[in-house]
Amino acid sequence: MFARALIVLLVAINLGVALWWMLRPEPSPPSVVEPLPGVPRLQLLSEAKPLATPAATIAPAAASASSIPPPVKAVAAQCFSLGPFATAEALREARARLQSQVRSLRVRDDSTAKPRGYTVLLPPFASRELAQAAADKIRAAGFSDLLLINTGDDANGIALGRYGSLESAQRRQASLQAAGFDAQLRPIGVPALPAWLDIEASAGVDIARLRTETGATQSPTRDCASPR
Repeated sequence: MFARALIVLLVAINLGVALWWMLRPEPSPPSVVEPLPGVPRLQLLSEAKPLATPAATIAPAAASASSIPPPVKAVAAQCFSLGPFATAEALREARARLQSQVRSLRVRDDSTAKPRGYTVLLPPFASRELAQAAADKIRAAGFSDLLLINTGDDANGIALGRYGSLESAQRRQASLQAAGFDAQLRPIGVPALPAWLDIEASAGVDIARLRTETGATQSPTRDCASPR
């Protein structure tokens, strides 16, 4: 009897719920909240449109890459020497002619000759009398090895000794200078050997023409990588 009453109660409840569901009012649409002025509306990530990459941002990069100049190729060079030049004037004229036609040039003197000796002297005085007075002072200071020079470019000068080694000549010069005399040292017998111009120029330069223009008689080639 109790179970039957419970079943009847459950059926009545279900019928009541079904009747309420059918008779319930329609839900009102959600209210739209107007955004405040000046405040942007929040946007869901799913609502956002994919951003297209502007072509203008790619173009400058491509343009800058294409504007990079290609590496400059080294221009080939050739090296040679012109000479020999026996006088300073000939050497000076040759340098002036070549200066604007070559990349670089330098003067080379291959002289390896040593002087035959060294002389110590006082340079020429204005008169014979002044030279004699200076010689007397030198003798009074204890230096006896001297001679008045009578002729040549050093006339009225005083020769104070000739030496075979540089060290001996320097000692003589130092002792005279310590006594207050303006002694000078000069090498003897140094030959004036000719000079050369070592040149670096662009490949294809007319070496024969440069040799003729400068008055050189020889133009041997040389290694550009060799030390100067």
